[in-house]
Amino acid sequence: MKAASPHIVVLGSINMDLVIQCDQLPLPGETVIAHSSAEVPGGKGANQAVAASRAGGEVKLIGRVGDDGFAARLIDSLVHEGVNTLAVETSKESPSGVAIVAVQRNGENAIMVVQGANADVSELDVQSHAALIQEADVLLMQLEIPIATVLAALQVAKRSKTLVILDPAPMPLRWDDALYTADIICPNQHEAASLVGFAIDDVEAATRAAIELQSRGAAIVIIKMGELGAVVCNDSTTTWIEPVTITAVDTTAAGDAFAGSLGVRLAAGDSLIDAVQFASVAGAICATRRGAQTGMPTGDEITQLLRKSLK
Repeated sequence: MKAASPHIVVLGSINMDLVIQCDQLPLPGETVIAHSSAEVPGGKGANQAVAASRAGGEVKLIGRVGDDGFAARLIDSLVHEGVNTLAVETSKESPSGVAIVAVQRNGENAIMVVQGANADVSELDVQSHAALIQEADVLLMQLEIPIATVLAALQVAKRSKTLVILDPAPMPLRWDDALYTADIICPNQHEAASLVGFAIDDVEAATRAAIELQSRGAAIVIIKMGELGAVVCNDSTTTWIEPVTITAVDTTAAGDAFAGSLGVRLAAGDSLIDAVQFASVAGAICATRRGAQTGMPTGDEITQLLRKSLK
């Protein structure tokens, strides 16, 4: 029996983001002077958990932190956001995950991730917390943890008919076609381009890519394109979701805001298109704020902007 309220389980990474603000991202071999630095809780799994919690979900996170000074800060931040962290384990032999995030003035970013304890999230962890996945309405996953672990969780979710949303980021060196069996796959345009082998720089290309990914076994494909909106492909029918006009300052966690809020609205019973519109607004709001988890909007904020954008 599924929970009456949106019950979201996130399996994924937990990082401390070391965020550097600069005018322009450096080219290879180039040194630039940056404006500021900050330590901000992040990681795609933790980001999506906070996004889902702020959007109105009851959220549990499965993941790992290291045995170091970052660990307590990362857990405390999640608890403060209403995320249940009882399934977050500690890796004694590994540091917590760390991401170096460079953000230039127009909001574009470049990120380097040191997996740390995230690489220790294992199939055994999935087995230990399988009941959480089985009881959830939606399982959110990304690829900052081992693919074998993601596939193990996917099998658990399939058996219990828990809806699986896969954000295929970062793109792995070796893609496993079994990942297409997730119920919904939501790459951004760059990740989708890596999968299909051609550039995605307009809605037409995104539509072709979504149809191609669906032909490979993906039931529902959502390609996020930032200022160009999003393309949804379901049952060979494609729909363009218009973008919300914003001034971006930090796009680092916009995709995570999208995934977390998408999961909540689908769990709450929204139609796919309504849920994607809600998620697109969530991502847009997040991109107007600095910081990953701190930039996540609340459900009320998303609803208010969505109403304005649909008028």
